[in-house]
Amino acid sequence: MTSAPDPEIRTLLSVLDGQRRHVLGILDGLDADGLRRPVLPSGWSCLGLVQHLALDVERFWFRAVAFGDQEVIGALDEIDNAWQVEPDVRAVDVLDRYRAEAHLADTVVTAATADTPLVWWPRHLFGEPHLHTLRDVLLHVITETACHAGHLDAARELIDGRRWMVLT
Repeated sequence: MTSAPDPEIRTLLSVLDGQRRHVLGILDGLDADGLRRPVLPSGWSCLGLVQHLALDVERFWFRAVAFGDQEVIGALDEIDNAWQVEPDVRAVDVLDRYRAEAHLADTVVTAATADTPLVWWPRHLFGEPHLHTLRDVLLHVITETACHAGHLDAARELIDGRRWMVLT
């Protein structure tokens, strides 16, 4: 029998889940061409941003940094630029991968406590760690996901005028 998730973890995951729903919700109904359309001079697309969230955020921070999944760590260099989605990759596959990475993250996170120390850090890329616990990672991912949800809001409005209304 497994114990219930740490109350703080449950709360943080609830907030993160709201941001994840925002990311997917603002893209609901946007066709494949719209998902792939670059809307800013930097050239990223909505689909590229979602792929970045799946690979560079959910997979990296939770499965690699927080829990040291060696398979994930070994595969980090396989994707040169998560912001660019290859033309042969279907949009639905990118969206499904984001959902799958979020689910995998939730599975490992709910089995831990907020004070769980991080297992791995790529010092060769980022120097000394600035995050130290699962709580730190959750707060970082909530912030990054919320920031990118805002980017998607602006991109969607530029593409077809749709707005995502958030009432609190």
